[in-house]
Amino acid sequence: MEFENLAWYCARTKPKHEHIAAANVRKRLSLEVFHPQLRIERVTRRGVVRVIEPLFPCYIFVRCAIEEKLNEIQRTNGISSLVHFGNRIPTVEDSVIGELQECFEAESPLTLDDCLTPGDEVVVGEGAFAGMSAFVLRVLPARQRVQVLLDVLGRPTPVEVDRNSVVLERDSIAQRAPVLASAN
Repeated sequence: MEFENLAWYCARTKPKHEHIAAANVRKRLSLEVFHPQLRIERVTRRGVVRVIEPLFPCYIFVRCAIEEKLNEIQRTNGISSLVHFGNRIPTVEDSVIGELQECFEAESPLTLDDCLTPGDEVVVGEGAFAGMSAFVLRVLPARQRVQVLLDVLGRPTPVEVDRNSVVLERDSIAQRAPVLASAN
């Protein structure tokens, strides 16, 4: 394989199979794969948990000579297809992948620590107020506490809770873009 023919391509994976597809492409095809992941906090029935999620759900990047590996990539377990527009399979610029790789050194998940500020909407994940939405009034870093405004018995009530028991109310990576940009 000639070095000049190598380029990055975007492969669509089956839902929740990004890690499987990446491992199979690496192991079975011996190709370079880039699969950026984030370590974030989520509120669950068990409380606040840290989870690892892909930066680009249902997508991984593969570096190869596409003419030689197209069929093998498409038949790899976990891959649905290569991203294409009609018959054209676009490349992803090396500079774009390089910039992303700088943020995700050694393919380790990037930990996103939410920076709470007054006015942020949060969800309480643990304790007596678990599952309730609230607004941050004050951050008390010295005591690892947050004062939030909760609706208790029909009245807005200021309550202090442990900082680790609240999670910012965000639904998508797009809403985390400012946090991602500041992480670099």
